[in-house]
Amino acid sequence: MRGVVQRVRSASVVISGDTVAAIDTGLLILVGATHGDSHGDATLLANKVANLRIFADDAGKMNLSALDCGFPVIVVSQFTLYGDIRKGRRPSFIDAAAPDQAAPLVDLVVEALRSLGLRVETGRFGAEMDVHLVNDGPVTIWIDTADFRSPS
Repeated sequence: MRGVVQRVRSASVVISGDTVAAIDTGLLILVGATHGDSHGDATLLANKVANLRIFADDAGKMNLSALDCGFPVIVVSQFTLYGDIRKGRRPSFIDAAAPDQAAPLVDLVVEALRSLGLRVETGRFGAEMDVHLVNDGPVTIWIDTADFRSPS
């Protein structure tokens, strides 16, 4: 699974004119799944995100996590994180998991973040969404759970 983690001053998700998620200071996470991703990938991604030390401590150093600060999170599914642009000019999305595989994995990320004690809001899987954010820093971190697997 892949996640793009953005430290935000504010973020919201709007679908058909209705705001379905909104936070002030916290994290916006775009999450994508690929073939072969599992419950373990979802849990790993959630744990990495929740414990990622990207918020300033009293000394101004990035030393605190969303868990440490009690900051909320918005999770938005994003199959385009698996877009392949190596050939041509139009991305190929064959590496993105099919919706019936990806949706439960994104839900598992949300459940795992909540089980850690974070307040989590979400977009809507498969919907056309307007995602608004004020990136704080800017701080944007890329996490790919494949990077944590042992070579076979």
